[in-house]
Amino acid sequence: MTTAPSAPALLLENVVKTYGSVRAVDGVSFSAAPGEFIALLGPNGAGKTTLFQLLSGLFVPDAGRIEVMGQDMSHNPVPALAMLGIVFQQATLDLELTVTGNLLFHAGLHGMAPAVAKERIAAALARIDLAKRAHDKTAQLSGGNRRRVELARALLHEPRVLLMDEPTVGLDPASRSDLLKLLLSMRKERSVAVLWATHLCDEVPGADRVIVLHRGKVLADTTPAKLVADAGVGTIEQAFLAMTGPQ
Repeated sequence: MTTAPSAPALLLENVVKTYGSVRAVDGVSFSAAPGEFIALLGPNGAGKTTLFQLLSGLFVPDAGRIEVMGQDMSHNPVPALAMLGIVFQQATLDLELTVTGNLLFHAGLHGMAPAVAKERIAAALARIDLAKRAHDKTAQLSGGNRRRVELARALLHEPRVLLMDEPTVGLDPASRSDLLKLLLSMRKERSVAVLWATHLCDEVPGADRVIVLHRGKVLADTTPAKLVADAGVGTIEQAFLAMTGPQ
């Protein structure tokens, strides 16, 4: 089956996921264009993690539709998932393997030819300024550098959509800023759509769009500047608190 040429990189239509009487994801709809950077902003418990579990194929929605480059996640999961790159909130590198070893393992899972894998790995490590650490065990890297390796790994098979689930958790402010700047430049180079889940308002201003998620529902889908203007406040944090604070 071929990819629909005019399809958005990512499409969600009325996606629902319930746990008992709780609607963790409640009728979520949005799309992402190739190369677009979307910040998914929500407090803890908003439904961000559940939504990412649905997007990454770990769970199946109770209702609605998810497509990646025109491929339906429910009906054609293999081609849909093949076009996703994912950086999970919890670190997933094998600390006993070298940096290159981790990347080669990922390449093998995606059926990449060894010669192609080695070429891409060398280019990726140069791009994230870790070429000199290629043969170090990942246990020897700082938290920020481990996240850089996870980003390189997620992009190694050249996905069309990149999911970043609270990727700066546990990083110091400088490492958080460096990772975000690196990703913003790399998504332009690769024209990959990025969905960046966060509860930190200072990670939002560089996004093309911000989607505010609260109690499983989309409260806003707009630009960061318009989010602030529509709320009649001075900052993204003030707008976010006004929307998601105690009612």
